[in-house]
Amino acid sequence: MSPAPIRLGQAGLMILLAGQLLLQLDFSIINVGLAAISVSLHAGETELELFVAAYGVAFAVCLAMGARLGDNFGRRRMFGLAVLMFCLASLLCGVATSVAFLIVARALQGIAAALMVPQVLATIHVSLTGRDHARAVALYGAIGGIAFIVGQVLGGFLISADIAGSGWRSIFLINLPICMLILVSMWRYVPETRGHRKVPVDWTGMVTLALLTLSVLLPTALGPSLHWNWLCLLGFVPILPLMALLWRIERIKEMRGAFPILPPSLTRISSMRFGGLIAILFFTCWSGFMFILALTLQAGAGLTPLQSGNALIALGGSYFISAVFVTRRLAGIRREAMLATGCLIQMTGLVLLIVTLEMVWPQPGVINLIPSTILIGFGQALIVNCFYRLGLADVPHEHAGAGSAMLATMQQVSLGLGPAILGAVFAQVLQYSEFYLAAGVTAIAVELGLMAILLTATLLRLARQRALPEDSVEIDETLIVAPD
Repeated sequence: MSPAPIRLGQAGLMILLAGQLLLQLDFSIINVGLAAISVSLHAGETELELFVAAYGVAFAVCLAMGARLGDNFGRRRMFGLAVLMFCLASLLCGVATSVAFLIVARALQGIAAALMVPQVLATIHVSLTGRDHARAVALYGAIGGIAFIVGQVLGGFLISADIAGSGWRSIFLINLPICMLILVSMWRYVPETRGHRKVPVDWTGMVTLALLTLSVLLPTALGPSLHWNWLCLLGFVPILPLMALLWRIERIKEMRGAFPILPPSLTRISSMRFGGLIAILFFTCWSGFMFILALTLQAGAGLTPLQSGNALIALGGSYFISAVFVTRRLAGIRREAMLATGCLIQMTGLVLLIVTLEMVWPQPGVINLIPSTILIGFGQALIVNCFYRLGLADVPHEHAGAGSAMLATMQQVSLGLGPAILGAVFAQVLQYSEFYLAAGVTAIAVELGLMAILLTATLLRLARQRALPEDSVEIDETLIVAPD
C-alpha cells in the first residue's frame, strides 16, 4: 500500500508561486531595461538580442533535465538549489561590467529557471487534489498576466528611480531579497516529493539540441552586424546535420526504452505536429515582438523605462482578463476556432499598432497605444490557451507527460529564438534606413506574415475537423513535469 501523499498547504503554495512569479517577472522586466543597458555597456542590437535570447535558450535546453533531476533527487531540494542558483546569477547580472559577462550570467539565470519551473508544477500536481489542485493550477496560469504587468511597471520604476545609482542593475538586484526569503521559508512549508523511479537524463539529446539552437541563434543574431558575410552564412551549415543527429539519437533512445527529450514517435501524431507549428510561429513572434517594441519605444521614440513599461500595462491587463475569464466562456467552442479568433484579434491589434505608430511618431504615448495593445494581449491569451489543448488532442493519456514536455521544450526554444529572428530584421532595416520607426514597423509586418501562416494552417485544420465530433483529449498541463 502506497503512503498517503504529503499535502501542500497554503503557505507552501504561495512560496512555490512566488518562485514562479520571480522567473516570469524577470522575463518581462528585462524589456524596459534594454535601452539603459545598451547605453551603459555600449551594446548594439546584436548584443541585446543575444542577451535576451540567452535566458530563453538555456531555459529550453535544460527544462527536461530539471524535471528529471527533481523526480530523481527530490523536488524541494532541486527547487531550493534552483532558487539559490537564480539568486547568484541575478547578483552576477547586477554587477556585470561587460555585455559578454551579462550574457553568460543571463544564461545561468535561464538554467536556474529550468531547474525551478518543473518542481513547482510537479509539487502542485502530486500534493493537491480536487478543487485545491484546480485552484492552484488556475493561480499558476494567472501568474503570467500578473507578472507581465508588475514587471513592466516595477522595472520602469526601479530604473527611473536609480536607487543608490544602481540604474538598470536594480532590476536584477531586486531578486536577491526575494530569493533569500523563499530559501528561508521553503524548508518548513514545502513538502519533499520525488518520482516513483529514477529516470536518466537525456544528456546527449540535450547537448545536441543546444548546439542546434545555437547554430540558428548565433548566425541570425550576428548577420546584420557582419553584413551576412561568408563566415556568418557558414554558421548555418551545421543545422541540417545536427537535426539529423538529434533525430537519430532520440530514435535510438526511444527504441531502447529510454526517455528522450524529444520522442520521435510523437511527431507522427497530427496534433503534436500542429502544436509544434504553433510553438515555432507564435512564441517566436511573441518574444521577438516584446524585444523590438521595447527598442522602438525607448531607443527610437525616447520614452523613459517607466513610460515604456506603462505603455504595455494595457496589453498585460487584457491578457490577464482574457486568460482568466474569457477563455472559460469560450470553453464550448472548438479549440481551432478559438485559435483562429485569437490570431485574428492579435493581427488586428498589430495592424492598428503599425497605423498608430505611423500617425503619432515620434511621440507615441501611453494613451494612444492602449487600443492596439489591448487587442494584441487579448488575442495572445486565446492562442496560449489553445496551445497545449490542441497539441495534445490526439496524444494518448499514457503519453501525455512526454507530449507536454516536448511541446514545452519547443515553446521555450521558440521564445529564446524570437528576439534573434525579429531582432535581426529590426537591426537590418535600422542599419540601412537609420530610422527606428521603419525598423520597428518592418519587424511587426514580418510578425504579421508569420501569424497569417498560422491562421491559414488553423483554418485548414478547422475545415478538416469540422465534420468530426469534438473529442479532443483534455490534458492537465501540469503533466509537463512527469514525462512518460
